[in-house]
Amino acid sequence: MVASVHRPTEVTHMRQGKTEEEAEEGEEENKDIFEDALETLSMPSRVDMATSSQHFSSFDTRQASGQHRTSNVKRSPSTKVDLRSGLEECSMALNLFLSNKFTDALELLQPWAKESMYHALGYSTIVVLQAVMTFEQQDIQNGISAMKDALQTCQKYRKKCTVVESFSSLLSRGSLEQLTEEEMHAEICYAECLLQKAALTFVQDENMINFIKGGLKIRTSYQIYKECLSILHVIQKNKVEQQFFSEFEGGVKLGIGAFNLMLSLLPARIIRLLEFIGFSGNRELGILQLREGALGRSMRSPLCCLTILAFHTYISLILGTGEVNVVEAESLLEPYLQQFPNGSLMLFYHGRIELLKGNVEEAQEIFRKCISVQEEWKQFHHLCYWELMWIFVFQQNWMEAYYYSDLLCKESKWSKATYVFLKAAILSMLPEKDVAATKEDVVALFRQVDGLKQRIAGKSIPTEKFAVRKSRRYSPSLPAPVKLVLPALEMMYVWNGFPLVSKRKDLSENLLVTVEKAETALQNENASDYSVDDECLVKLLKGCCLKNLQRPLQAELCFNHVIQSEKLLKYDHYLVPFTLFELAFLYKNQGEVDKATKVLETARNNYKDYSLESRLHFRIQAALHLWKKSSSD
Repeated sequence: MVASVHRPTEVTHMRQGKTEEEAEEGEEENKDIFEDALETLSMPSRVDMATSSQHFSSFDTRQASGQHRTSNVKRSPSTKVDLRSGLEECSMALNLFLSNKFTDALELLQPWAKESMYHALGYSTIVVLQAVMTFEQQDIQNGISAMKDALQTCQKYRKKCTVVESFSSLLSRGSLEQLTEEEMHAEICYAECLLQKAALTFVQDENMINFIKGGLKIRTSYQIYKECLSILHVIQKNKVEQQFFSEFEGGVKLGIGAFNLMLSLLPARIIRLLEFIGFSGNRELGILQLREGALGRSMRSPLCCLTILAFHTYISLILGTGEVNVVEAESLLEPYLQQFPNGSLMLFYHGRIELLKGNVEEAQEIFRKCISVQEEWKQFHHLCYWELMWIFVFQQNWMEAYYYSDLLCKESKWSKATYVFLKAAILSMLPEKDVAATKEDVVALFRQVDGLKQRIAGKSIPTEKFAVRKSRRYSPSLPAPVKLVLPALEMMYVWNGFPLVSKRKDLSENLLVTVEKAETALQNENASDYSVDDECLVKLLKGCCLKNLQRPLQAELCFNHVIQSEKLLKYDHYLVPFTLFELAFLYKNQGEVDKATKVLETARNNYKDYSLESRLHFRIQAALHLWKKSSSD
């Protein structure tokens, strides 16, 4: 018999549909804080966001390929799919997925997607993943449709509640319902479906109502996970035996861990707002829950692992300080590399880890292998093109970097404005004769950028807005274009590439040579409206190179030059707060933590309305959290 457990009452309130109607006011349309998180988790690192909706197998399915058709044949259309069958076949499908057999995975799940919660979740997840990776409107619509069906399927298995029962629980919060094991799993599946649907709602169109609806779905999902955690504690306390307890536990650890980890990244003022409406984020708790989930034996164990990998290999770099736990990332990935040696997802993470270790050449080969192992989903190729483009930027192999930026422009729909700007920026680093050989018009490319920008939930993407602003120097309305200085290295800085290069002295030295050449060239040019801005940009980049080369006194001189030029800047006002961030780390590395903290607080509190403001606030939050933790330890 399936055991039942006491259940907190708030899920019953949500069952009446009222929670999603409580549209919280106070959404400020002119704030970019949430945009940068969305963009970072969804553009070049979109595989991380997408895979956080996947479920992977710890069942001994061996070679799942070939087994799924037998399973489907034996079951008649009228047969109810029990929990065991749903878990096992979802696991088979996800093993197929991790083995690059994407169509086989869909064929296994689709026939029962409207009958079984796990078939529904697995099928819709793959469809959503495709939508997130292609960014095609038709794929997004397909994903939304599949997720609606999945929510309806999960709803069939959730605990039914009458209006009278709901009213009773409002009067007496001590009254608790009983949940069967199947209903418990339905809650977890429903919460995961809500999260995926919210992600698609954010990118569906420019309607602010959809933005609010997406936020409400996330809030509902979060509340369900919290209640499932309470159920988990009851089961553990009362030592209730359940057939699939480890699967439920794995789902709870994944949800609670991921929510805590992601919420903890947000800037302090946003965290205070979210705490007011019931959210909270504890980074250590989040990582602990995910780590325990990764070491467990549930179907979601590999997913917990991949969520931590996403944090270590991407989020910590782009929205954090750049200090990454490579050792843990490598140890977590190793068993899955052995199980899926040619799996695109595993190879991709392998390449990221090698890049973080400074093994640029090895990473390059792994990403090329990742491209070669499958042709079915070209979207995985685009992820690798992005990584290879940056590897060649680090190496200053501009023609190869151009090649991959051009592929992204032609094949990927993710951020055409960013891709075209990067292509133009990379070409700007080449001699004119080499540019001529490509038959590209750099000025024309920069002029395309403004028309290519897109909006998510009615808002522009921060890095696209940055690219548009920089491209204005090539506007047809100007008498003549005013060339950008080191635009590829500026974008490398924006994407926090200098911490990666710091592992390689040779690359850092070569970059310093390039920056110093640009510095000399600027000194010999006639003054323009952009002269001070260009000079400060070069000083910031030079300071980053010197910091990488362990030359702190010279780096500090460069950073101070930018700060002292603050009142002379006309366009690139972001340079001063970002330079303060770099200066703070310079002080921190010299053991002056209090001084470093004050500089960070100055950057956070004294500047606003500059490019990429939210991205810097994320990084400041990460640094303050890290330093506070280090001092308490």
